[in-house]
Amino acid sequence: MGQEAISKQTREFQAETKQLLDLMVHSIYTNREIFLRELISNASDAIDKIRFESLTNHALLEGNSDFEIFILPDETTNTLTISDNGMGMTFDEVVENIGTIAKSGTKAFLDKVKAANSSADTELIGQFGVGFYSAFMVAEKVVLLTRAPGQSKGVRWESKGDGTYTIEECDKDTRGTTIILTLKEEYLSSEHPEENFLNRYILQNLIKKYSDYIRYPIKMNFVKEEKPLDADGKVIEDASPTQTIEVRTLNSMTPLWTKNKNDITQEEYYQLYKNLFQDWQDPLEIIHSKVEGAVEYTSLLFIPAHAPFDFYQRESAAGIRLYSKNVFIMDNCQELLPEYLRFVRGLVDSPDFSLNISRELLQHSQQLKRVGKNLEKSVLKTLENLLAKDRAKYEKFWQEYGKAIKTGVYADYHSRDKLKDLLLFASSHAAEELTSLEDYTKRMPENQKVIYYATGKDRSTVERLPQMELLREKGIEVIYLFDRVDEFAIDALHEYKEKKFQSVSRGSLELDDIASPETKKDSEELSKENEPLIKAIKEHLSGKVSDVKISSRLKSSAVCLVSDDAGISLSMEQILSEMNKNMYKANRILELNPEHEIFAVLKKLHQATPDSDSFKDYCDLLYGQALLLEGITPEDPISFANKVARLMAHSDH
Repeated sequence: MGQEAISKQTREFQAETKQLLDLMVHSIYTNREIFLRELISNASDAIDKIRFESLTNHALLEGNSDFEIFILPDETTNTLTISDNGMGMTFDEVVENIGTIAKSGTKAFLDKVKAANSSADTELIGQFGVGFYSAFMVAEKVVLLTRAPGQSKGVRWESKGDGTYTIEECDKDTRGTTIILTLKEEYLSSEHPEENFLNRYILQNLIKKYSDYIRYPIKMNFVKEEKPLDADGKVIEDASPTQTIEVRTLNSMTPLWTKNKNDITQEEYYQLYKNLFQDWQDPLEIIHSKVEGAVEYTSLLFIPAHAPFDFYQRESAAGIRLYSKNVFIMDNCQELLPEYLRFVRGLVDSPDFSLNISRELLQHSQQLKRVGKNLEKSVLKTLENLLAKDRAKYEKFWQEYGKAIKTGVYADYHSRDKLKDLLLFASSHAAEELTSLEDYTKRMPENQKVIYYATGKDRSTVERLPQMELLREKGIEVIYLFDRVDEFAIDALHEYKEKKFQSVSRGSLELDDIASPETKKDSEELSKENEPLIKAIKEHLSGKVSDVKISSRLKSSAVCLVSDDAGISLSMEQILSEMNKNMYKANRILELNPEHEIFAVLKKLHQATPDSDSFKDYCDLLYGQALLLEGITPEDPISFANKVARLMAHSDH
């Protein structure tokens, strides 16, 4: 640039810049308040530049190394000013970097640093050079005043975002850049007070939200009103208050997560968690890690002490907050952790994230996937350690989030092996304790072939099931499934350590090695001996049951209903029915206890008059009883009740 003064010029934006301005105002950003984050990030970049360049050319600082960003709202002129004492730009640089977007000053600077193989921690954010244009979302006019170090004159740039801008030289005493936004009317009205960008407290909150960890102080003036004091230091109540200006720094500047873990107290972790995620309770667990390698990032994750009341009803997960070089980029990133870990709250800060033009959304990048896999491993390892070393704390976690883990086993094929050892269930082993699958298999007798489970709404219901009788008598442990998702998870696992899962209400109990040979022989002989009776019952209940059998699992109960191994279980049928999936039906098998007195009555009735109404009523009543024991209402409750009443009326016969 020559020594002659450059007069005011009007120029047109590059065609791509016009398109960008239109996009910026109408579509790119969903949240208008983000303009402040972008302008502060650009100011931080400018200070980064001069800090780096001054390492080899100290004169650039012009004696001013107290770096800061200053925010000045002015309600009298409806302007918001953002100033920095960073690098500043020459006339040509303003034309090159503000008039076009093809070449970003920040991007060029980053290339320069890379070319020099510098390891300097420059932490440059605005790699796309478009953040400046976000100002036009809220401003009807933008004025930029800037001066590069060593220049005698500054540059004044002005535009209304209409496709043209003016540029001229101006006087500017200090190095750096000042941006003055004349705000649009809608950002001044009282109709949307949350978007009044001249309100100091709104600005303070936005800076706390988006730019709290920018490494340079972000300052703003606040007016304090105080009543004068008398000679004794007491307030003079009748006197008019005096106004003083207080300069406040609005950002903390040091991200907690960048500190060494040994230098952070538990209370600091807790306070950060509560501030970021609006929780009044301390988190259950904290996972803080710094990773260097193919992808560099720092993560700080929390497991909340309690699940939100609507945690299992919500369709969307909370997700992880993302930062890039200490600047908040995105809330609720759901791509980082699988659905079954959606209870995890926290943040990831990485210089390697591949950002798209708006910084609000991340492109689906390999870096993101790699970070996500590492985070998943880290959370699962933490849970494994918790289960092994602090069972009480893990059980507290399980009470809150166990259903999410079980859903992961059922819904995520690739995660079953990762999650199976984290599962806990109630069991017949101890009333007050939960058991893992590993605990169960360690307690199994050597000759036990399968892992037994029973389903029901609670412990009392399960323990009263007729199918539990023989297993209880033989002291065989049974896992209890109370949640709707439990059986889906067990079915998805299919087996654990080569031991298959076996429902006590499904198929054969696989008790050959545990039951005595005599029991098996007796059952087979009784089936042959009572073949005509079994056949008659089966014919009468045709369409309701697929088979009728002499039971080898009942001890005191007269009857039970089981399903075969080929189809779904009775409990699964009920769950699917509640989900309006009535096309799935269990193959019902009615099992009769040959030792029960009812069996003798049934046998006697059949031998006397096989086609009698009494015999048929008994068959229906036994089937209805079996349904009720499973928690299933008989198909015709009125008919069932009438038959019970009729039986009671003739009970003295």
